[in-house]
Order: sequence, then C-alpha cells, then structure tokens
Amino acid sequence: MPTVGVARTMIDETVEEIAEMQTHSSSVVAVKAARALGDLTEREFATVEEYERSLERNAKALQRASPSHASLHNAMRDVVDAVSDADSGDVTAAQTATTDAIESVVETIESGKRNAAANAAEYLEDGQTILTHDYSSTVLEAVEAATQDGKYFDAYVTEARPRYLGRKTARTLAAIDRIDAHLCTDSAAGYYLEECDLVAVGMDCIVDDTLYNRVGTFPIAATAARMDVPVVVVGSASKIIDGGFVFENEFRSPSEVMREPAEGFTVENPAYDATPTDLVDAVITDDGIREY
Repeated sequence: MPTVGVARTMIDETVEEIAEMQTHSSSVVAVKAARALGDLTEREFATVEEYERSLERNAKALQRASPSHASLHNAMRDVVDAVSDADSGDVTAAQTATTDAIESVVETIESGKRNAAANAAEYLEDGQTILTHDYSSTVLEAVEAATQDGKYFDAYVTEARPRYLGRKTARTLAAIDRIDAHLCTDSAAGYYLEECDLVAVGMDCIVDDTLYNRVGTFPIAATAARMDVPVVVVGSASKIIDGGFVFENEFRSPSEVMREPAEGFTVENPAYDATPTDLVDAVITDDGIREY
C-alpha cells in the first residue's frame, strides 16, 4: 500500500491545483476533489474513527482550497455524510462506503451538467447571436449540442481578463461547425450587445437571490438589462443554494494584472462578482427552466 506521506502529498497536490485555478470549471473542481479523497481508501488506519477523522480533515482542506465553489462544498459534504451515515463496522467497510459515495457524487455532478446542457440546447434558437463571458463548459456543451440539432449561431466572447479564459472559449467555439465566433475585450461587451439576442453564462453558484460568477458578469448583465437583451444562466441545479453556504470571494495575485511592481497604488483582482437575479431572465438547470 502507498505510504501515508504519498497519500497526503497527492491530496495536497489537488488542493494546490484547485487553489491555483488550473481547473477552471467548478464542476471539474468538485469532481477532482471527490476523486482525490479516494486516495484515503488505499491507506491503513487503526480504527473507523481515525479514518473518518482523516476523511473529514482532508475534505475540509479541499473545501478551503476554493471556498467560493458551492459544488465543491456540496461534494465534500456529501461524501463525508455518506460515510458517516454508513456506520461501518470496520475500516475496510468505511473505505468501500467512501468509494461508493465518490462515484455517486461524481455521477450526480456529471449528469446534472449534462442534462442542464441538454435543456439549454433546446432553449437556444436557430440563428441567434449569443454573447458569453469567461469559460463555462456547460454553456459550451449546450451550444455544441444545439448545433448538432442543425442550429446556427453567431457568438461573441469576452476575454475574461486578467486570465483570458474567454480566449479558450473562443477557440472551442471556432472549432464547432455552424458557429461564427468573435472574441472581444471585456469593455467592448456593451458595444456588441446591441447585435445580440441573448447573453448566456455559466455560474459558480446562486445563493438566495444572488448569482456569483466570474468577475465581469455583473456589468454585462446590467448592460444587457438596459438594452433589453435577455440573460440566461446555465448550470447544474446543485449550484443553487438556499442556505447553509456563505460565498467567499477569492482575490487573485496582482501579478495576473501587471507583471511589474505596483508603486504607490494597490492592484485589485477579485475572481468573482455578484449579480442580482432580478437581472437574470432564466436559469436553466438539469431540473428545467426557472424564470425570474
């Protein structure tokens, strides 16, 4: 069996990867974290209690790596709760319960994302011009599925500075038949919105009446509302939280904004912003369409 040090290092690597945003989709983050907990099933523990304490400790470490991700928070909680509720009689049984819980959580996340994309694909209309922000794998899956049904789209993509994740979105869209993709700076969104029929974005989470998503979403939604362009949000229903979760924004390194030292001023680099849901026309999830 692997040594304790190796198992801890593997989880630590996942914590570091999540913290550094090497995986951008919140669904992907949650799946990676759940899979990382599987390392504990290959270690030796003296008692069930010791194993469950280690599971809970590592789950919390993974949660802290990205406290803004509701799907990560829920995935870690669901695995820990499932193992606790199993009331295993020995360590092997607890580890088996962990494996089963991980597979269940991963399937829930992936099927939720897949079904949300399918519902969004039906919602999208042939010939629409769509503006999207940042990188949402669910939005991309929805658009691609819609093109497979024979629909055509023009798509404007904002760069999502300072990490420029929108460039990845534009490249992905450009590789899909029946899509004419355009990349624009974040500040040009208002200029191109007058040509758009719809804004489609993903979500980190919705807590009560607030959408939390990549910074830049709020000004786009506010401008779209002013210009009577509908805004739709696409994502798994598990990202909609009614209580028990407090969103914590992340503040990224100033070096993402400018490489040279800041002299006499502070560089602000929040990862997310808050958009009131009254600026959103519809939220499309695996459960269906929720209109606002």
